[in-house]
This record gives sequence, C-alpha cells and structure tokens, in this order.
Amino acid sequence: MGSLDATSTSLAEDLQDLQLDRPTKGLKSVEELEKLTVDEHLSDIERAVYLLSSGQEVQRISVIHNLPDLLRDTESHDECMRRVVPKVREVLHVAQTEMQLAASSAFLQILQKNLVPIQNYSQTFLQTILNSVDSKDPDVASAWLDTLLDVIDLLPKEVIKKEILGSAIAKGQLAQSVQSRLACCRILGKISTKFEPFVIKKEILPVVQSLCQDVDYEVRGCMCRQLDCVARGLGLEATKSAILPELVELTNDEECHVRIAGLETVVNILSLLDSETCGTTIIPLVCKICQQAVQAEDATLPVVATQLGKLCHGISDNLTDEQKQWFIDYYKKLCHVGLEKNKASSRVTTPVSEKDRNKEADLPDIFELEDKLVECRKNSAFNFPAMVLFTGAKQFKSDLHVTFTHLCKDPHFIVRKTISSGFHEVCKLLGNSAQLIQSDLVALLKDDSIDVLKGVVSNMPAILDCYMTSGSNHTVTESKSGPLSDIIPAFLASENVIFTSNNWRLQQELMESMACLIRCYSSENLYNKVIPILKQKLCKARALPVKIAAARSLLTLTRKVKKREQREEIFHILIQDFCHARKCYLRSVFVDICSVVIELYSKKFFKETFFEYLLELHTDSVPNIRLRLCSILPDLKRLLILPTDRGLLQQLDACVRKLLVSEKDRDVADAIHSAVEELDKIHIPMQSMTRRNFFEQDFEDQKKEEEEKILLENEEREMKKEEEAAEKKKGDKRNLVSAKKGSENGSSSKIPAPRKGSRAGLSGSNSTTKNENKPVTPNTKGTGTSNNRLVKSKSINCISQIPRRDTEDLDSKELSKTKIVSSAPTPGKTPGNKAQVNSNTSKLPSRDSNVNKKGVSSPKLSRLPLYNSNPNLHQGRPSSPSLIPIKASTTSTTNKTSKTTRGSGIPAPGSAGLRRASVPTISTNRRGSLGGQLSTEVTPKAKGSNGALTPSIKERKQSR
Repeated sequence: MGSLDATSTSLAEDLQDLQLDRPTKGLKSVEELEKLTVDEHLSDIERAVYLLSSGQEVQRISVIHNLPDLLRDTESHDECMRRVVPKVREVLHVAQTEMQLAASSAFLQILQKNLVPIQNYSQTFLQTILNSVDSKDPDVASAWLDTLLDVIDLLPKEVIKKEILGSAIAKGQLAQSVQSRLACCRILGKISTKFEPFVIKKEILPVVQSLCQDVDYEVRGCMCRQLDCVARGLGLEATKSAILPELVELTNDEECHVRIAGLETVVNILSLLDSETCGTTIIPLVCKICQQAVQAEDATLPVVATQLGKLCHGISDNLTDEQKQWFIDYYKKLCHVGLEKNKASSRVTTPVSEKDRNKEADLPDIFELEDKLVECRKNSAFNFPAMVLFTGAKQFKSDLHVTFTHLCKDPHFIVRKTISSGFHEVCKLLGNSAQLIQSDLVALLKDDSIDVLKGVVSNMPAILDCYMTSGSNHTVTESKSGPLSDIIPAFLASENVIFTSNNWRLQQELMESMACLIRCYSSENLYNKVIPILKQKLCKARALPVKIAAARSLLTLTRKVKKREQREEIFHILIQDFCHARKCYLRSVFVDICSVVIELYSKKFFKETFFEYLLELHTDSVPNIRLRLCSILPDLKRLLILPTDRGLLQQLDACVRKLLVSEKDRDVADAIHSAVEELDKIHIPMQSMTRRNFFEQDFEDQKKEEEEKILLENEEREMKKEEEAAEKKKGDKRNLVSAKKGSENGSSSKIPAPRKGSRAGLSGSNSTTKNENKPVTPNTKGTGTSNNRLVKSKSINCISQIPRRDTEDLDSKELSKTKIVSSAPTPGKTPGNKAQVNSNTSKLPSRDSNVNKKGVSSPKLSRLPLYNSNPNLHQGRPSSPSLIPIKASTTSTTNKTSKTTRGSGIPAPGSAGLRRASVPTISTNRRGSLGGQLSTEVTPKAKGSNGALTPSIKERKQSR
C-alpha cells in the first residue's frame, strides 16, 4: 500500500508540472449565484420578462429561443404578444451578435408555424427585420437579410408592396452605402416574381437599370445575377427591349467578376428567349465570351468550362452544323488546356540563378494559373456527359473518343477523379457503343489513386448493367472473350490498392459492389475468383462494416453457385471459422452473418443450416457474444412453424430458460429480459393456418425457397446429363476399340458361330491355322446326322483350362468339341434328358493356350456372352425355345432348388429348371426331318495344360 501511495503522489506531481489546461476560475461566488437565481413561483411570461430585463446574456438568449413555444401556448399567447415581444424588440437594439442570430431564427419560425396573424406579424416582427438589415455588423446584416428573403416567400404581395417594396427602392439609391445597394439588388430580385409585369416595369425596372450601371463592380455583378428573376417577371418582349442590352453590356465589363455573372445569367435566361433572339444575339455573344476566356486565361475560363454543357444543350436547336462543330472543337480545346504548352511547369523548372530574384514573386501567380487550368479541365470532365448528349452517341467515336481517353489519363488526379465519377453516365448515353470506352474503364480501375477508384467502384453496378444490356456477352466464362472478360479482372485487382488505404467506407463500397457480379459471371468463376476474395476480407478486414458487406456479398453470390459441394463448403467455412472460432470478435461476426442469411435465404434453409449453431452461442464465455445473441432471438422465433419446428422451438425455449436462470452479467440479463418480453408477443403460426393467413407475409420466403429448389433440380439435371454423356462417350470408345480389334482379327467375336453357307455345321475359330481342323464324327446310330460335324480350333481351351464361374454354364466353345448322340423317345414316357459329351481333345501346343497368335489373351468365361441352350444350328432359322420343352433330369441331382440357366432359353412351364453342371439337351429339327432328340454326355477324356487327364464335370460333381 505504501508503494501505491508513493506512486499516486508522484503521478499527481507530474500532472501538476505539466500545467494542463484547467479552468482559471473556481466555483461561482454567492453573489453570482444570487444573480442567476429566479423565483420558482413565477409564471413563464413573468420569468421571460424578468430575464429580458435583468438577466444575463445567456438567459436572454434562452428566452428568445423559447419565444415560439411561448406563442404556441394559447393561454399565454396574448400576454406574450403584449409583454414579451416588445421587450425582445427593445433588447435587440443593443444586443450582441449571438442574440441577433437567435432572434433572426426565432422570427422566421414564428411565421413558418403561423403562430401570429400576418397583420400582427407585419406590424411587429417584420419592422424589426427591416431595421436590422441595415446593421453595421456584416454578419448580423447578412443573417437578417437571409431572414427577410425567406419571409418574402411566405408573405402576400399586398404586404410586400406596402411594407417592403418602398424600403427596397430606397436602399437602392446611389446615396446609400454599398451594403444597402447590395441588399436592394437581392430584395428586388426576390420580389420581382411576386408582382405583375406593369408594376415591375413601372416601379422596379428603373432601379434595376440604375444598379446595372453602378460605379461599384460588386453591385453590378450582384444585380446581374438577379436579371434572370426580373426577366421572368417582365416577359419576353420587355426582356428583349430592356434586359438584354444591359446583359450584353455586363458580359463585356472590364471586371472579371461581372463577366462571370453575365455568363451565368445568359445560361439561366436561355429558356425564356425565342429562337430568333438566340440566333441573332445569344449565340454570337456566347462565342465572343468563350474566345475571350481562352485568350485571357483568366478566372472566366473555369466558369466557361462549367457552363458550357448547359449552354450547348440550351442552344442546340438553334445551331447550324458549323456552329455545332465549333462548340465541339472549343470543348476539346478546354479539355487539353495547360497540357500542350505546359508553360507553368517550364517556368518553375528554370533555375532561379539565371533570372532576376525579383521574379520569384511571380511564382504564386504561376501556381494560381496552373490551378486555374487544372480546374478548367476538371470542369470540362464534369460536363462530358452533357457534351455526349450534345453530339450524340453516333458521333462519339469521331468527335469525343480521343478526348475522353485523354481525360482518363490526365496527369492530375482530380481530373481523373471527376471523369471516373461520371463514367456510368457516359455508358448510359452511349448504349450499344459503350464497348468503345472499355479500355478507358480498365485504365481507371488500374489507377493508383484512391479518389479515382472511388468514382468507378461506387458506380460499378450501373456500369456493368450498361455492358450487359449493350453487348451480347451476358455471362463471362473461361472460354468466352468480351468486354467483361477484361473489366472484371481489373475490378477485382483494384482490391489490392483500396485495402492499402484506411478508407474503410471505400472498402465497404467495394465489397458491396462485388455482389453485382452475380449477373455477369459464371458459377465456376464466382467460386474460383470472387468468393476467395470475399472470404479473405470477411476474416481479415479491420472495420466491422467491411466484414458485414463482405458477408452479404458472399452469401448473395453463393446462391448462384451450382454445385452443392461448393455451397456446403462455403457454409462449413462460415460455421467453422466464425461460430467455432477462438477469437470472440469472429463469433460476434457470426451473429451478423446469421442476420444476413435470414434476410437473403429462406426460413427452411436457415433452420436446417444455421439455427442450432447459432443457439450454441448462449453458452459462450464472453458476455458480449451472449448479449449479441439476445438481440437476434426474436428473429429466430419468427422463423418457426408448428408442428414441423417443434424440436427447434424446444431448443429455443431451453436456451432462453438457461440464460434467465444462470446469467450473471447485468447487461446480458437486461437484454434477455427484454428479449423475453418481445418473444411473448410473437405468435408462432400453425402449418395449416400459414397457407391461408400468412401467404402474403411469406410470399418472399416461398419465392426464395423455390429458387433454392430450382437450383438443386438444375444441379441434378446437369449431373444426369454429364453421366449420360460420359456413358455415351465410353460406349463409343468401347465400340471403336471392338471394331478396331475385329478389323485386326478378321472377326469382332471369338465365340464360335454358325458358318455362313453351312446348314448344320458349327464352325470353330474364325482365325485360320496352318493345320486343317479335323472333323468329328458323331457317335450315334441314328440317321440324318451324318452331315453334322464340329470343328475344333487350336485357340480353343479345354474345360479344365477355363476358369469356372460356379460351373453354371458351359462355354459355347466346349460344345464345339462334343459329340451329339440322338435317341428316339419311348412312347408314352418322357425320358430324362441326358447329355454325354465325348471329349475329342488333342494335345495342345507348347505355347500358352490362353494367348492367340497375336499375343492377345482370350477372354475369361465370365466375360464371354452366355451360350443359348437352344442354338440355331441352321442358317437363317432362329431357334424356338418355346416349341421344344426343356425338362429337368430324372437323376437325383435334380432334387435341389432349380434355377434358370443364365443365357439359356425360356424354360417351359412346369419345368424344374436345369442344374449348373448339366448340359442342356440340344434339339435340332433340320428342315423338320429330325425325328428324335439327341442326347449327349461329357466323357472325362480331356487333358489339362500339363498333359494330365482332368475329370469331367460329372465326375467332379459326383466326387463332391
């Protein structure tokens, strides 16, 4: 404790040594307090009179400020007009500036609020205003004059003519001061629109003409600016005869101030004049003013550049083609003024030692001239949209395109800033020709000046809309080239320059402008190029408004991402990096993200994706996070619909209940109680009622939900198209490969098929061998089978060498090795069909039997097409499995569960099917002459690849 006391004492001494600003006076004395004390029993009127009489300055100002409130009270209105208002007028004679300004504002409010009748006002307050206009203090006089001009708009013309007109004319006499004559000019211009033309011509016009010829240039300039109002009151004929001569003379005045006023008046008066007057008087006058301004390079040059757009637009209907081209060329000259010769810079760079030191005084003039020339180019850039409208979009390329490019590349940033701020207006005027200025837009987006980028970035949505409507490129893809393919990368690259500055408002505008890319960028480009920038700024931007703007644009663009995996990845990042973030300010941003999701997405989507994660924040250890959660709880309840969301409602109630019970932070406790009061007022609709009563309120939500469903349906449709295309491509490739192999081997299949030209024979392999295939004589006693022969190929493997597939079917190649035995059925009985196949195998070649001559492996049994149980042994006669019933064998092996042989013919009704190891009966009807069935059996005489005898299928079956 002793050390703390010593530290505090030393700190106090240090602060005392610093001599910080402290009030020099102490507390007010008792006498001063007594002067400021007012009896509490006094009424408002009595207190106001007391303070105006003997109060301090601040108390008097307070009474004047409250004067409209005193007059508003009907009970004290008359007493206030009788006692307080005269006292206020009396005090104002000796009042200071602050009290005068307070009174001028209070008097205007009384008339605006109609607190006093017009007659009473003109007798009391108006007289005070007219007397105060002549105050010697210029600030006080200017304030009262502004009040008088505002009061004139609210007074009837009878009061103006009686109370103000005479006073104004008196102030305009030459014997009056310059200040009075300046006030007269402004008053006459204001009241000229209140009277009839004959009154103006008789009472006001002589004074106006006199003031236009005043000896003081300020008076001439002030009166010149009021000629527009006087001309509107007089009419066209009186203007042509009385006003125009004065105006022409004022535009040729020796003072630059008066010439500027004359030019502004000429522009404002154009709408009153007819075509003849414009052609004969105004156009030559304007051309003369413009030429003098360029020659003199004085202060009139920036004003000419400012007014040229309005001027050309006002006289465009009265110009010939030559005159129109003259104004276009003159505008081009204004846009390049100061750049060609660059006199000022050459003079500044000259060494001072080579000149007289007395000329150093010319440097301010040089810089002033340079500023005027820069201002001229800036004003010309401001008027560029007006000049595009003047020339027309068709003539833009030939007349103004080069000039526009020079303005976009001007060496001074303020010129580029001005042209960038109006770029969207130029695009709208050009329409389909907006592609001409594409390179200029890219150059502005690559500018290093923050001010230049601000003008383009803030209007980027409008600019992109112009390019979308004018060009044929409605969406930018990777393979499509067009205007947007160059503009959008430059727009995205401007982020590097903008985020190096501390202008967070511009950063916010950039993030908001990126949402407009949803209309002109493909889904893949959005996901690969735009969304990564938004995610980065959402995490790393410093200002909270920038983060929220990035989140809004990110969620807006995500609605266009077509792939579900990409959308889910984005939402997963939002939940993982913000809701589950270690830093509390990121978790606070998650609440803002959820608010944006509620606004942009459907209720169903939010409840399925973010609802439960948001409620998890009620257990957050930081009180500010729980405080933010309390503010969004009512919005969560508005999303629910019963009985579908009963579980979510229970979770919400549990969250609120836990916060009410266990919350220890005072601010969070107050917030949750306020949220509970609002939650009790929210009615959760039932699902049946929603369709009838809440359809209008949920119309937007239903629209959002339909858009989300359409997005999912489009994704599924595209996936199906891609799968079909892939299968078609794979099938085409497979057919191409098989066709290629068939062309190489002479056949597209290795399965034996009936030889063309042979009626009852089975051909072996199509590939020819050096040794002739020996015919196999069938082991049968019947007739009619002598012409049947089976041909064996060297490339055919025996049964033992072919991998078995559960001994289900025999390969068609094995059937080509069998002998067919025919036997006549016994009358009255249906004998079991037995198959005996005598293997007629020979020794195989020494090389691998699974490899053909070309070295291609023979297909496995599982890859081969399954053999039909009723083969067509005759060319041109298809087999008919329904005509020859297939019955199960009578052996004991047929007692098991029957199955239809894969690849075999359709079994006859009532048949028990075929065993996997049994060979189906082959029934042939050669031209209808075959009288019986042929029974075949397989004999175990085949040898394996190693030369050993292999058991037959029947022996292997019996051994099991």
